[in-house]
This record gives sequence, C-alpha cells and structure tokens, in this order.
Amino acid sequence: MSDSAIRPASEGSLTQRFGAGIARCSFDSLDAQDVRKAKLCLLDYLSCALATHELAWCREALAVAADPLATDGCTIVGTALRARAHDAAFANAVLGHGLVRDDMHLGSVSHLGVVVLPAALAAAEETKVSGEALLVAIACGYEAGGKIGRAILDVDVAKRFRPTGIAGPVAAATAAAKLVGLDADGIADALAIAANAAAGYNEWAATGGSEMFFQVGLAVRNGLTAARLAAAGAYASPSALDGAAGLLAAFGKRDAAVPAPFEGGAELSSVFFKPVPACNFAQTPAQVAERIAREHRIDAAAIETVRVRVTRAAAAYPGCDSRGPFEHVLQAKMSIPYNVAVALSKGAFDEAYYRPAEQPEIARLSENVRLEIDPGLTAAYPARQGAEVVVSLTGGSVVAARLDDVVPASDEDVVRRFEHAALRRLGPERAQRLFDTVMSLEHASDAGGLARLAAAAA
Repeated sequence: MSDSAIRPASEGSLTQRFGAGIARCSFDSLDAQDVRKAKLCLLDYLSCALATHELAWCREALAVAADPLATDGCTIVGTALRARAHDAAFANAVLGHGLVRDDMHLGSVSHLGVVVLPAALAAAEETKVSGEALLVAIACGYEAGGKIGRAILDVDVAKRFRPTGIAGPVAAATAAAKLVGLDADGIADALAIAANAAAGYNEWAATGGSEMFFQVGLAVRNGLTAARLAAAGAYASPSALDGAAGLLAAFGKRDAAVPAPFEGGAELSSVFFKPVPACNFAQTPAQVAERIAREHRIDAAAIETVRVRVTRAAAAYPGCDSRGPFEHVLQAKMSIPYNVAVALSKGAFDEAYYRPAEQPEIARLSENVRLEIDPGLTAAYPARQGAEVVVSLTGGSVVAARLDDVVPASDEDVVRRFEHAALRRLGPERAQRLFDTVMSLEHASDAGGLARLAAAAA
C-alpha cells in the first residue's frame, strides 16, 4: 500500500493550506513588481556569493562541499567546482552569507535569499525547468519562509534561536518542491519534513563563532532533502506546522494567525537590500551615524559619548549591544556600537574596517556608544526600523539625527555591486551574460543555464 493511500482525511491544516496555496501559484499570478524583485534578489545574492571565496568560513565550506574530481553535478558559484546538489547548495548558501550583506526579510528577521536561491538554483540544474518556473519557485520560497517566520519570530524567540535557522528549511523546501513539480500534497509533505529541521542558536553572536555562516548551509541542505523525500513519496504529518506538537507550538505560537500564501501581497515586497555589510539591526543606526559624519565633519577624537536610540528588538538581539572587546569579524559586524563607530570615524563601511584587531580607534570609540530603547521606534517595528543617534562632543556641543526607517540599498546599488563582484570573479563577457540572463529570466527555456553562467572558468 502506498503512503498516499494511508493519508488521513484531515484537510485544512496549516501545512495543507500552504501546500495548496503554493501549488496554485503560477507565473501569471505574480505581478511585475514581484518578478523584478525576484531578479534583484538573484543579483544581490550573486554579488555576495561571488565576492567571498577568500573568507575563512567560505573556504571551509568549499573544502567540505566541493568534489575536485567531479565533472558533473551542480555549480558552486564563482568556481569551476561542481558537487552534488545538496553539497553545492550548502556551499552556495555559505558563500552568499559570507559578507553578512545578503537580503533581509524584516517580519521573519531572516535572510531568506541565501536559503531560497541556492536551493532553487540547484534544483534548476538537476531538473530542466523554464525561467518562469524558477521565478515562481523563488517567490514561493520567500512566501513560505516569510509568512511562517513572521508567525514565530519575536524579540524573545530571537534572543536564543537563529531566525533563519527556523524559517530557512521551510523556505528552501518550498522553492525546491515547487520547482520539481510536486502537487499540493507533495508540497505539504516537504513543508512538514522541513519543519522538523528548524534549528540554530545565537550563541555565535557573543563569541564571533562561524556557525552563523554554516546555519544557512544546513538549512538549505535540509530543505532540499525534505523536498526530495516528498518527491520519493514520503508521508509527513499534515499537522506538522500547527499541531499540538508542531513547529508553531514548539515556540509557543500555536494560536498565531498565519495568512494563506500571497494573501495580503507577496512576502518578496518585505525584503530589503542592505546598504551596510553588517547585522540587520545595525543598518539604520549606521546610516544615521554616517549622515552625522558626512554633514557635520566630526573629528572622532572630539567625541565623548554617543547615545543610540533603537527598537527593543535591536537592543535585545544577541551581539547587538556589545561594546567589545572584539576579536572576530562577526562580533564587529553584529555590534551596533561598533557599526556606529565605523560610520562616525570613517564615514564608510569598507570590509577592512570590520577587522577589529586592525582598527583600534574604532574599537575605542565603540566603548563610548550606549544603546537606549525608544518606545516610539519600538511601537513602529517591524513595519519600520528606525533609529536616532546623539553625539556629545568635547566642549559641550551635541549633534543628533534620526531616521524613522532603514533606507535600503537602491536597485541601482544592487546592480552596481553585482557588476563589481561579477567583473572581478568572472570577467566582463561572462558577467554581462549572467546579468542579461537574470534580467530576462522569464524568457529562458532552461533556467539551469543561469547557475552554469555563475561558474568561473577552470
């Protein structure tokens, strides 16, 4: 007897509703803004993945995932290496996350692009699909990760659990399941299996540990496995998401209202591109501080104290309130005080400024930065992510500035960053072909060609 023959008649669970909603999604149901946003997400992801191969955590991921002798399999972005789909997706996720600059979905506090896109690219290389199908799968992956992540993630959950580790497996599984053509029941099974892989803790934020980078790779690997198991006929609990012992219940959110897929608009619209290569919660404070530095030409040596008013979510997220000491890059990138100090002393956010051992003046200034929780900013979150910076100078003068919301990197910024990374890694001809393929993806008959274009010459 097949697994499908023993399915209980329990229609209407959250898992089943998501399976049905994702199954119904088609290219015609996406609006032009969704399609353009998906393409920009691809460019943003590729710009990160093409620029990180020399970083220690990326080299380690490549050492584990790549098969130097493989002549087939899936592409590892920016290399001539290939690997099995699971391994290639693992490496590609870590590469995309390596700068901590990848796209951000505010409601789920998650980096959905670095789980959805490596999963979708690997699946597209394994199974010939159209560019339209790839764009639909991308939108569906963001949709599942965004809506389910919104229901679970709040300030208290995010203190301990890595948001992307919770939403990521579900998002990756959804994209892969959609791309390989599973029906509503199959997609529901993939979602249910992936829900059991929700994992990841935030201790890395205090120590600068590299597990943060590997968490996204594990999420992708588990999401792909979930989709494959479902494709093989595996039966999973229809109540895996909203049952008494399901995913929502595990985080005390069983009663949360979760809208149907694409109800109220696509979650892609809530994704923004980071202007600063650092933690999400450091974005707005860093932007405000950079404005102060630019408009007032402050001498960092004249700064006595800095007060940064932020949301409760920002102040509570692990590592964000750290004033040092900083030993590792990731500690610096997570710290709001450090990012504010970078902005005030340098007026820019070059990667070199995030090597704290080489930047003693930034580290010293960050010791004088204090966070304060602002009730008004907190009330506006997560719809808006504001911050205020107040700088007290020697002699008694005070300079302050405020933003009610983060200013995302523009579409032009995303394209510029892609061009810079792709030119360096792939050369002008291949970089241009890759860009053109992304921007005309709906016309492609074989979407796997996109991943192959992201490979470097042997």
